[in-house]
This record gives sequence, C-alpha cells and structure tokens, in this order.
Amino acid sequence: MGRVNDPAAFSALLAPEGLALLDELRDHDPAQELALATKLRREHPAELVSAALAQARLRQRAVAKFGAEDAARMFFTPNGVEQATRTSVAAYRAGAFEALGVRSVADLCCGIGGDAIALARAGIRVLAVDRDPLTCEVARANAEALGLAGLIEVREADVTEVDTAAYDAVFVDPARRGGRGRIFDPEAYSPPLSWAVSAALKAPRAALKIAPGIPHEAIPAEADAEWISDGGDVKEAVLWFGTAPGRMRATLLPGPRALVGRGLPDPEVRPVGRYLYEPDGAVIRAHLVAEVAEEVGGGLVDETIAYVTADELHATPYAAAYEITDQLPFNVKKLKALLREREVGVLTVKKRGSAVEPEELRRKAMPKPFGRRAVTVFLTRVAGAPTMLVGAPVG
Repeated sequence: MGRVNDPAAFSALLAPEGLALLDELRDHDPAQELALATKLRREHPAELVSAALAQARLRQRAVAKFGAEDAARMFFTPNGVEQATRTSVAAYRAGAFEALGVRSVADLCCGIGGDAIALARAGIRVLAVDRDPLTCEVARANAEALGLAGLIEVREADVTEVDTAAYDAVFVDPARRGGRGRIFDPEAYSPPLSWAVSAALKAPRAALKIAPGIPHEAIPAEADAEWISDGGDVKEAVLWFGTAPGRMRATLLPGPRALVGRGLPDPEVRPVGRYLYEPDGAVIRAHLVAEVAEEVGGGLVDETIAYVTADELHATPYAAAYEITDQLPFNVKKLKALLREREVGVLTVKKRGSAVEPEELRRKAMPKPFGRRAVTVFLTRVAGAPTMLVGAPVG
C-alpha cells in the first residue's frame, strides 16, 4: 500500500510515462500481474510499475462506486476508495442542492472528490478542502481528469479554519474511521459532529454526512434527517440545515423515492398474516416502520422487531413483500423435514431478533438440495417467542 500513499510515486503517475502505463493497465488481469510486472519492468522504472499496478487495482475496486468509465480515468488512495460517496448517492445529493437554488458549495473534508465531482457536474461551483496533501493532489487530479477543474478549487487546509461565508452552502463529510476501524461516537468524528453542526448553522444551507447508525437523540432539533439506501443497502445518513427542521425521512435509490415521517405511534402487534413485509433499511434507520405498516394496513409480528405483517398484499416501494406459508417454533429438525417435504433446493435465510447465524442454519437444515424449489426462512420473534416463518418473495 505504501506506493499508493507516496506523494512522489503519485506525481510520477501524472507524468506522461505514468499516464501511458496506466492506460496500458486499464483491463489487466490481476491473476497475471506477476508476469505482467516482470515484463513492464523491462521497459519502465520498477517503482513506477509498482505504483501503476497499485493504482490499477484501486481503479478496479472503484468501479462498483464510480462506474467503469469514471473509475478508469480517476485516481485513488486505499482510504479514498473505501470512504468516498458512491456516484449514485453523490449525484442525488448534488441534485438536492441544485433544487434548493445552491450555486456554490464549500465541501469540507472532500477526500478524493466524489461529492465535489457530482456537485460540479450539476453546475455548482465547489471549494474542496482537505488537510491531507496527497488527498488534495488526488482530488485535484480527478477534477482535471474529468474535465471539471474549472468548477472545483481544491485547497489543502484545516477545515475548521476555512471561511465559508462566500458560499451558498456547506457540505461536511467528517472522517468516521480511525486506526481501529469505524468510529461510532459522533464527537469522535474528525472534525467532531458538534463542530460540523455549528458550521452548518452559520450557512444558508448545509448538509452533514454521518453514519446511518447515529442515535436519534444525537440529531439536533434544527436538522432535517435523511437516511439513504441504494439498491436496498443503507449507505449513509445526512443532516440537512436550512430546509425542514425536525423532519425524518428515508430516501431510496434508484428513484428517488422518499418516505417522510408523520409522527405515527408504534404499530400494534398482531398475529402473523398471509404476508410479511421487510422494510428497507433506510426506513428502519429513520424509525418509519409505522408509516409502512399504515400503508399496507398491517401490524408488527413483535413489538421489538421491524417486520410488518398483513392479510392483504399492498404494493409499496418501501418494503419487500413475502407470502408466508408456514409458521414454526424454532426447531432445526422440523425445518429440515419441511424443506425435504417441499423439495427445496435454494434456501435464503434472513434474521431479525435471532442470535442464530443464517449460514449455520442453512448448513444444518439443508445439507444438500432436496429439489429445485426456492424458499425464504425468517428467523425472528413472534410475540416474544423464537419463530421461523417460511415463505417466498412476492412477484
């Protein structure tokens, strides 16, 4: 990893020889990397070859977030790939800023520039700030590579010392990882959430990117809190300022589709009906399961579990629906017998409120395929009791 974090090695990649080498490695096969490296070192300096191969690997990893076309032109660091906002989410947020009439944004803790790129593509002028010299060089190179240098100014600075008064909005993406991994305490972010909130309150508009698991009691009263999922996976939470204080919402991408909280009381617990609804993770994080339950005319299977049950099928983008065929007390032998009887060959195990690991249950209950039918088993609690619900996705 040292060569991808070495400023001198990165500068060499931006020179004509380095850029030509990266083009040559665009579609390289990692399995053939050793032989390829040996060949390339006959024609180029060994350090440059090592740096180019490391960058080519990062580009391949970045395809999932940035798409093949952009990833092939951009530059990355290991932390940059890990922490950058994926393009679909960044583009959605840039569109939200644009809809608010924002024409300039101070992007604080910009990293390699994922959000700055999306903002610039929306026609918004960006001041991108980071305190790490190499990260700034990478962000600058990305703006140049994507033809956005005219809209993105990259500045190496401590974000707490940057004057943002000249900008329509502030966007802050604090570092949420340390030497020991993810940081869960918002005051341990870098910079701390309290500083980011104070910076947001000084701006006409602002958005703070935070971890989706943030406790609701840590959300300031002035904030409009949004949880975002993409393709069913929760990606982040955002605190907006200058919009709708106190609002709670879940946004699902692609779409976008937005479910806004209405302050509903918790749904009643009711017996398991014909259908089970599994709310999107963003809906659960936003505490909007009650809104989904009202939409489908259902209740909870247990007061502590975010599964909604109903007797009738109602289409909703905010939850996946399953038709339930069996309800069993937790018992591996009974489940195995049922799977054999139903000639099940594909078993999906989901859990909520159970300590059992899905892979362990799958191995014990179906050591080999019994047929071709596919079923889903939910390990959960129903009215407090460990329960297995068997069914299949609707549609």
